[in-house]
Amino acid sequence: MTLERFRMEGKVAVVTGAASGIGRASAVALSDAGARVVLADRDEENLEKTALMVDDNLVVPTDVTKKAEVDALVDRAVEHFGRVDVMANVAGIMGAGGPIVDIDEAALDRVLAVNLKGVFFGVQAALRVMGEQRSGSIVNMASAAIDAAPAGLAAYSMAKAGVAILTRVAAQEGGPMGVRVNCVAPGFIVTPMTQRGTPEQMANVEAMMRKRSALGLVGEPDDIANAVLYLASDASRFMTGQVLRPNGGTAMPA
Repeated sequence: MTLERFRMEGKVAVVTGAASGIGRASAVALSDAGARVVLADRDEENLEKTALMVDDNLVVPTDVTKKAEVDALVDRAVEHFGRVDVMANVAGIMGAGGPIVDIDEAALDRVLAVNLKGVFFGVQAALRVMGEQRSGSIVNMASAAIDAAPAGLAAYSMAKAGVAILTRVAAQEGGPMGVRVNCVAPGFIVTPMTQRGTPEQMANVEAMMRKRSALGLVGEPDDIANAVLYLASDASRFMTGQVLRPNGGTAMPA
């Protein structure tokens, strides 16, 4: 295998959650590899900032919890660029933390809507287009929480576990159409989503995560963007239905 398999010239990639964090880093990585990138997020201000980092792009403000908006996002990509080769469903929130007995219905619904339904809508819209093309790669964002099952993160963890199962089902359905579907389950990554608390509190969290890591590291968005690029590219042509775990060795499931 040569490095050419990581190149994305002529490919069109849609990235949700592109306004910050892993989504922004993934959009930049795909662009750097040569892809034309469709940038999607609810945060229009920061989405425009990402656009400045990406050479050939289309900005489409999108709420992934609304099926009609996700369908319109993919349709806009096809209308503008003629095809969709990669669908990176990165948008997510932490939300609804605390003991299970204290999580109210509205908070639960919000986490499931963004982290699970939003991914489902992205997979659904992408399969429709990629199935007609007879090619494509869908990359979903899960979390190391699917292995660690941390107390206080029930809603988040079960949504991300749902993403992992959805990925496997979609891989079975997409395979005969030439569509690969995989997901990434990151460990602790320093992003705006994880920076919840005072600087001192966050320093303590990062120190704790370094101790849990076999490498003594905490992750950066680029660490996950590299995994997204791999799964999006022809370098992973023999992979589908898989969970890739860039987590610094904080979880090592059999």
